[in-house]
Amino acid sequence: MAPDLLSRLLPFAAVVAVVEIAWRPSWLGFSAGRLGAQLVFAAVAAPVLFVAATCVQLWLARRRGALSVPAGVDDAAFQAGFYVLNGPIEEAFFRGLVQGGLGILLGAPVGFFAGTASYVLYHRLAWPWAETLATALVGIPLGLAFWLLPGPPSLLGVSIAHIAATCGFLGPGPYLLKKLRFL
Repeated sequence: MAPDLLSRLLPFAAVVAVVEIAWRPSWLGFSAGRLGAQLVFAAVAAPVLFVAATCVQLWLARRRGALSVPAGVDDAAFQAGFYVLNGPIEEAFFRGLVQGGLGILLGAPVGFFAGTASYVLYHRLAWPWAETLATALVGIPLGLAFWLLPGPPSLLGVSIAHIAATCGFLGPGPYLLKKLRFL
């Protein structure tokens, strides 16, 4: 996870930080937005995306005949902790910077398409096509939520939902699949 942190998350965070510090654009999403709407979205989307991501991972694992599962509950918890960092950074870059920035420059539909497509295709750098395309099942609803939730743009709800989806797809989700003997 350390190489991932240095080669991917740190550069994403640095670019977003420079934009936030230099320009403080509202479209970047560093606000609570309409807090009630953000929290309701997170409360509904997080468990739905966790279960959906776990089910997609189960289907993919059965298809490929293998699944990487954490060694124990402590390893699953450690991975979940990493995803608590990963989710908001990816959302800040792909939703805030790409989607929000291009949405202001070229219109919200262009921002949505560019942010979602770049988020999905970026996963191809490390994953096979099936897993890469599965990220669209998260990227599309989170892109729509960032665009359409009432109030000013906010990364709050989409970040919480992203963490839950990632935990369903990697780490805790596969751990539960093994513990519940679905694999």
